[in-house]
Amino acid sequence: MIASLDEVAARTWAAVGGEAGDLAGLQLGGPRRVLPSCFDVTGFATAAVAAAHLGVARVVAARTGADAPAVAVGTREAGAAFVCERLLAPIGWEVPAIWDPIAGDYEAADGWVKLHTNYLSHKAAATRAFGLSPGATRADVATAVAERTADDVEQAVVDAGGCAAALRTRDAWSAHPHGAAVADEPAVRIAECPGRRPLAAVPAGGRPLTGVKVLDLTRVIAGPVCTRFLAAHGATVLRIDPPGFEEVGALLPETTAGKRSAWLDLSAASGRHRLLSLVAEADVVVHGLRPGAVERLGVGPDELRAANPAVITARLDAYGWQGPWADRRGFDSLVQMSCGIAAAGMAAGGTSRPTPLPAQALDHGAGHLLAGAVARVLASGRPADVTASLVGVANLLLGLPDPDGMGAEEPAWTDDDREARVTAWGPAEVAPIPGRLAGWPLRLDALAGPLGRHQPTFAP
Repeated sequence: MIASLDEVAARTWAAVGGEAGDLAGLQLGGPRRVLPSCFDVTGFATAAVAAAHLGVARVVAARTGADAPAVAVGTREAGAAFVCERLLAPIGWEVPAIWDPIAGDYEAADGWVKLHTNYLSHKAAATRAFGLSPGATRADVATAVAERTADDVEQAVVDAGGCAAALRTRDAWSAHPHGAAVADEPAVRIAECPGRRPLAAVPAGGRPLTGVKVLDLTRVIAGPVCTRFLAAHGATVLRIDPPGFEEVGALLPETTAGKRSAWLDLSAASGRHRLLSLVAEADVVVHGLRPGAVERLGVGPDELRAANPAVITARLDAYGWQGPWADRRGFDSLVQMSCGIAAAGMAAGGTSRPTPLPAQALDHGAGHLLAGAVARVLASGRPADVTASLVGVANLLLGLPDPDGMGAEEPAWTDDDREARVTAWGPAEVAPIPGRLAGWPLRLDALAGPLGRHQPTFAP
């Protein structure tokens, strides 16, 4: 039997270190199944959004001295937010395709494998792994994949610097060296650091996170969802990217909303110096660089903490923080293939192809849980190092089965599920930021737009 919304919310709030007493004023409602799946994606989405708002509610209590405001989340608005990249409806302009033509599932000699090629470097690595030219077609790749085992394809692409994942069942994942290593990987870890970082009172006319400065070094969905949520509650968010970085263009109208965006070349001493000066100003630094990557850039945990002993750092990765794949490149869709989610959907649906979740739920879930954890730490008045992983979120979701969920109807999204938003490209209809914090309306002040539009400063 599917768990109740309250039960899922309690489990999810506990995953970010929340206390049961904080749930007293939580109001959850709406259709029990919005996103059909053999896992409770609807309940998880609703609970993850609730956890993010509950964290901010603790900040309000800390900054005002009053009781934490009530939180309300509807299942349909949470479901819409988890598929926001699909609901985006530009008016008078277009967004590029969200997937590269080479990306997707391929049938190997003994099973299925997914290639993730949305970044040019990853696409080049995939074609190089098969001895193909950069201009290879999907048919060329399919022919090359069909001649090898799924494990061989996965390893060849990873060895070439690309991103791939063979389809594994949950049992196969449990028996895999990395699956065994991350069997108990939590969605979020919080390690408090010495010192104090008290929050000032909310200024007159301010919002819960007014005055909080967030340095955003994240990509794709999970990290940007976290920092966008913090921006919606009033935080000043500055996103930093390498000069000329080409993000997945279809995501930018969603993931850049509410933020400033600037270029910094961290391979240059001047860029590293500027970044560390921003860290010294920041209250929170969020990044999604793999273990070892920030260290190689000279801005690892020790450097961040030295630049600002009171800063909160929030890190996320795909495959967790221990085990043989801890430094492996990964994305939501790949983790679903690896850990048994796509195989479980395939079996439950009686299909012959991998069947992923109806949303990039690991990404969106990780983003909201990370936001909730960061807000909780802000409220505590202590610096901390927060880590999250997509495979940890997968572990949480794998514990929320919905045996009858695949039979639910697909949602028919309407204009009522969207709101108007102005972007630098033009107007659009978008899924709103979900959930409500009583007395504290959500708002994204900065327009979504191209990367690198601003100077690398927090102030306009």
